[in-house]
Amino acid sequence: MLTVRPPSVAGRFYPGNPARLREDVDRMLAVVYVPPEEPMPKALIVPHAGYPYSGPVAASAYARLLHEGSTLERVILLGPSHHAAFHGMALPESGGFETPLGTVDLDQEALTSLPHIRRSEAIHRPEHSLEVQLPFLQVVAPKAQLVPLLVGEATPFQIAEVLKALWGGPETVLVVSSDLSHYLPYRVGRAMDEETVRRILHLDTSLESERACGATPVAGFLEAAKRRKLHPVLLDLRSSGDTAGDMEEVVGYGAFAFFETEPS
Repeated sequence: MLTVRPPSVAGRFYPGNPARLREDVDRMLAVVYVPPEEPMPKALIVPHAGYPYSGPVAASAYARLLHEGSTLERVILLGPSHHAAFHGMALPESGGFETPLGTVDLDQEALTSLPHIRRSEAIHRPEHSLEVQLPFLQVVAPKAQLVPLLVGEATPFQIAEVLKALWGGPETVLVVSSDLSHYLPYRVGRAMDEETVRRILHLDTSLESERACGATPVAGFLEAAKRRKLHPVLLDLRSSGDTAGDMEEVVGYGAFAFFETEPS
């Protein structure tokens, strides 16, 4: 019988109380304006810090799924591993991920016969980069099953090949979890992040780790986006200095949407 991965950072990165968590997520989503004619994106890049720091930036992306998110059946979620070094990509051995809002089931059918994949509960258990996305996904895509991939040492080509196997149609959305620059003075970090944004909007796969802690999964996704001719849009760019931190050492946060047709 498959187990359920318990939350690792509830009560630290986001509220551990279910009512408070739902209230916070709803509040962050409610202040985002989404043009009514905007199509639902195929993919998002979102940050993964604690909600007081990066939650509003992530909400600017997740709000794009609110209108049609109930039709989503599957979310492909990629993020970096902060605690373990390994080759390839890692799926958990569990059958679901638990948060204070309930359990997100994993799409077990999608997890078979993928290249460059290992199964490891130990790699997944302490990791926050995927977990902090789940409460947002539980609100905006309540019926979707999850394919949670932590990315270790892998090439953009290898990651793109996995995404090719999982791409699906309108029932599937991809979410890539990554913060931007880390622990730089405010103006220095902002300048670096603006250059990183320029590269992402040009689907440049040559991102360095100092530009984004999720540079490897982002680069792999950008390779897939280039092959599929997706259209990127910057939704929000801020740092911890803008949200809940000081200006001496900031962490950058960006939110992006990728569309299969060019937004008007």
